[in-house]
Amino acid sequence: MKHALYQSDRGAQMAEAALVLPLVFLFMLGIFWFGRAYSIYATLTHAAREGNRLSTQPLCATCGNTVATADSVADRVSAALLAAHLDPTLVTSQPASMCACSNQSCGGSYVACESVSGGKAQVCIQDNVALYSYPGAVAPCGNMVSLQYPFQVHLPFTSFNLEKINIRTQVQMQGNN
Repeated sequence: MKHALYQSDRGAQMAEAALVLPLVFLFMLGIFWFGRAYSIYATLTHAAREGNRLSTQPLCATCGNTVATADSVADRVSAALLAAHLDPTLVTSQPASMCACSNQSCGGSYVACESVSGGKAQVCIQDNVALYSYPGAVAPCGNMVSLQYPFQVHLPFTSFNLEKINIRTQVQMQGNN
């Protein structure tokens, strides 16, 4: 003989679903926004790599190429961002402390970013810098391109909701300067 309390559990599944489904939905939404942020980071890194590849390409007298300017590097970065449907005008410069290749001990003097004219991706382009290396080794010379892009997260009922995060990246390449 069953006790009267255990005879009916008809509403239990609805109550459990009402408690669990919002948490599962929030978890899935978090996965989506993290994936979106990672996708933007990968796109920014690709764009910075394309710009740095242009700035480190070797000069060739018979090819007719010239030294890449800061504007041409910014144009290359902008083209890569536009291909991924990101707004290049939102990109801002993210300067890094890089020593000049001729003065690897630095002593507090760092290479400044080259300026880019308005209306383009504002990237930080540093030419002829000492790239990071292992301790005790002489740092190779090259170029660095760094930038950041704002990203806004939409996660309701959390402290991350409508929070703006700057996604940063920098790319270093050994090059002929």
